Amino acid sequence: MTLREANAFVEQNHRHHKPVVGHKFSIGVSDGEKVVGVAIVGRPVGRFLDDGWTLEVTRLCTDGTRNACSMLYAAAWRAARAMGYKRLVTYILESENGSSLRAAGWKCVGQAGGLRWTGRRRPEVDLYPAQMKIRFERTEDGGEAP
Repeated sequence: MTLREANAFVEQNHRHHKPVVGHKFSIGVSDGEKVVGVAIVGRPVGRFLDDGWTLEVTRLCTDGTRNACSMLYAAAWRAARAMGYKRLVTYILESENGSSLRAAGWKCVGQAGGLRWTGRRRPEVDLYPAQMKIRFERTEDGGEAP
């Protein structure tokens, strides 16, 4: 799936995020007739995770189709691993339960980030809900990365 196609789906369906600028790869899941969800995977947003062995699911979006999220998280990990990556991370809002991630074999590694963007690149208005973020990850051994 192209980034343009994945971003179009995100633009129409994501609750609080806009499309992304770049990616390493994007994948979709279908119900046999139409795309019901997409995952966009790229380099980690956090510079300390950008070690050359780690990717981040920067967007995951579905139309609510049952099990689509866990299918996409599992497929994203398989693709990243096939490309030689050792870790895949993603973030959810504190108000989200993470059941799709756990169903796909991901581990919660705790709270990450703050309520809002800070620093020079901070937008003038909040673009996303002001909530703490929770980081989940998959690694080669199935557990947390060192």
